[in-house]
Amino acid sequence: GSRHYGPGGAYEGLAGRDASRAFATGDFSPAGLVDDVSSLSPAEMLAIRSWLAFYRANYASVGKLVGRFYDENGAPTEALRQAEAAIEEGLKLKAESDQRKEQFPPCNSEWSSAKGSRFWCSRQSGGVNRDWIGVPRKLYRPGSRGSQCVCVRSTGPPWGQPDSAEHSDRGDLDNPHLKEYDGCHPLAEQCVLN
Repeated sequence: GSRHYGPGGAYEGLAGRDASRAFATGDFSPAGLVDDVSSLSPAEMLAIRSWLAFYRANYASVGKLVGRFYDENGAPTEALRQAEAAIEEGLKLKAESDQRKEQFPPCNSEWSSAKGSRFWCSRQSGGVNRDWIGVPRKLYRPGSRGSQCVCVRSTGPPWGQPDSAEHSDRGDLDNPHLKEYDGCHPLAEQCVLN
């Protein structure tokens, strides 16, 4: 209502304009309250999609704003089609990321100056519930810097081959992007590094 979107309201800069970019960047200054999303990443476009879903669920639609995404007849523009394609790309990348997280859930970790770093795996580490615990490994992703601690299945067939009869019963331990932590037992569920 006008208390929030009217003059002096916390959201007055949003009233009557398309400020899509701000919902992804967090820049709600006058320079950031713009509709140009062409340079945003697919992940940032998913943030806009999330806000759009929120507004559709909680606010009554009062029309379409003539501008970048809709013309004077309310018809979608090429910019809207490009934004929707970027959102689809973001959804595809998110699905791939979610699948990788299922295969290699992040480790639990903690650090203290007295004890150093501890990495460990559990049936729920990384927020991924599963029926296996796994062992900590460094995962190196092609094209990225550094490594990430992940939990790796150490028995059964490799990921994506559940019915394979020909495997070494080592789970994903033979994945070439994994490396053991120096000084830790290869099959330990936790690793402490000083």
